[in-house]
Amino acid sequence: MAVAQRTGLGAAIEPNAYAASLKDAAMAAFLVAVLGFFFLPLRTDIAPGGLAITYRWPIWVAAILIVFGGRLLLNLFVFKARKPITRTIGEQMSGSSLRVPGLGRALGMALFVFAAILPFFITAVFPAQQRQFIDLAILIMTYIMLGWGLNIVVGLAGLLDLGYVAFYAVGAYSFALLAEYFGLGFWMALPLAGILAAFWGVILGFPVLRLRGDYLAIVTLAFGEIIRIVLLNWYEFTNGPDGISGIPKPTLFGLEFTRGDDGFAAFFGLEYSTIHRFIFLYYIIFVLAIITNFVTIRLRKLPVGRAWEALREDEIACRSLGINTTNTKLTAFAIGAMFGGFAGSFFATRQGFISPESFTFLESAIILAIVVLGGLGSQVGVVIASVVMIGGIELLRNIGFLSQIFGPDFDPVQYRMLIFGLAMVAIMVWKPRGLITTRNPSAVLKERKKIGADMVSQGEGH
Repeated sequence: MAVAQRTGLGAAIEPNAYAASLKDAAMAAFLVAVLGFFFLPLRTDIAPGGLAITYRWPIWVAAILIVFGGRLLLNLFVFKARKPITRTIGEQMSGSSLRVPGLGRALGMALFVFAAILPFFITAVFPAQQRQFIDLAILIMTYIMLGWGLNIVVGLAGLLDLGYVAFYAVGAYSFALLAEYFGLGFWMALPLAGILAAFWGVILGFPVLRLRGDYLAIVTLAFGEIIRIVLLNWYEFTNGPDGISGIPKPTLFGLEFTRGDDGFAAFFGLEYSTIHRFIFLYYIIFVLAIITNFVTIRLRKLPVGRAWEALREDEIACRSLGINTTNTKLTAFAIGAMFGGFAGSFFATRQGFISPESFTFLESAIILAIVVLGGLGSQVGVVIASVVMIGGIELLRNIGFLSQIFGPDFDPVQYRMLIFGLAMVAIMVWKPRGLITTRNPSAVLKERKKIGADMVSQGEGH
């Protein structure tokens, strides 16, 4: 009889698991070979007289081998093991030995200080690529703000929203149209964009008051598509697919970041540089994100925040406590939409041009993935997930050694969604409740204690 062997990683493998693991891995590799045959080895390019087909067999073979090896390792150490490694890691990470008092607050303060000095750090360390990295930091900070805004709806109130990009679009188009038709600047249009987005949040909230779960997700998804289609087809008002250009840039107390004598650099006696405007844009979105975080934390401690959490846990019990679920849902949608509108207004002034193509369902999916992967209700988790997802995708552009393996025409950016999907699967296997699983309770009696992952997995303490 075969005896279960101990691997170096300490997981006992079931007898006869090797043959079953090899068979399952070979089947997974075969499926990848069949399903990916028309996507990976064959590439079509437009050429005179038709399409030109380019064959890329190494990519196809590499994908098959990667899937075979990955599936085999998962079978040996996770699925077929008596004590899976993922369970062991989860137990260790949720154990009392790793719960350091004040660690979450210290991590939050460290991230805040680093974000506050980030532009100057980039300028000092990467002077040749400072514009590129600061622009990437602006993009990451935008998604952090969007994640925090959606976290109110999904993480605190438990309302699954797949159309959050609609409020993002409303904020962007509100600022662009107010600037075009009424000549308003960024600082004047910013609160109006948030108010209009909140108004549309209430408009969305009314039809879905009786919906929960998958039905709510379908309606919010439809709402996001309705907004995009309206922006695409109402040509007389939104300029349709042509978009809106010439959106004004923000100013610092009336000082524009231009080369003239009345510009920011001339006023302060500095040498003109385009990097000044990027640093200013970074601090605008940084302040907006901090306001979002501060308001969310404060609201969570107020009665409305307690009502959101009660609604998330059990709507029937929430009603039995005398909580008005109608107002609770509407406030969650409105406040989350307001912050989405603020972010959309900033997006419009940063880009200088907007079009409906910037507000597709994929954006909603990315924002929701940031919230879920970071951990529902976790503010720090949203930050970590945004840095990993948005920054990781952009880092693909700088991976040069892959072209030496797969050929000079290989572009890893084209496979960003494939890598993104694999990363999501890995996170869901390793940490199914998100990167940050422990929570701080909203209300405490005598002593504040973190809520462990075992309770979070039941839906408590988000």
